Amino acid sequence: MTFFHWYKGEQMQYLGTQGATLLVRKIPEPNPKRFDIGDVVVLKDPTNLANLLVRRVVATEGWMMASTDEKDIPFGLVENQCWVLADNKRLDYKEAHDCRSFGPLYVPYIVGRAIYSLRSAVDHGPVKNSRRSIMQDLPVLRVELDIDEMTQNHKA
Repeated sequence: MTFFHWYKGEQMQYLGTQGATLLVRKIPEPNPKRFDIGDVVVLKDPTNLANLLVRRVVATEGWMMASTDEKDIPFGLVENQCWVLADNKRLDYKEAHDCRSFGPLYVPYIVGRAIYSLRSAVDHGPVKNSRRSIMQDLPVLRVELDIDEMTQNHKA
């Protein structure tokens, strides 16, 4: 039902740049009803499927996407597409490596939702996801969260 994922990078500023061990709730059959806007998800990197990325969902199928650049043509997200972004606003789109650089994400690339983040033995807590997802994940956290095990698996 869950797995650990080590995240290190500048893209998700909320998770810290020194790295975090994430408890990730698996999404075995991803579809737009299994996550919400605002959720932090773990996904296969569309440019290299061997890598996993951590990004926040900001739009799902049916949303119209418009750019601040007048040269870009607005477009709609079609069935089974979503838009994910890095949280760190200081990074440009190339550094952020999110949908601004690789385009709409097909939902089946999502492998899970980050539900708990451990940055150190004293700095840890639930990931700030959508209200609905937080409520759905509470029972999973009660059963599967083991801070001692996360601390032992932490790489920092």
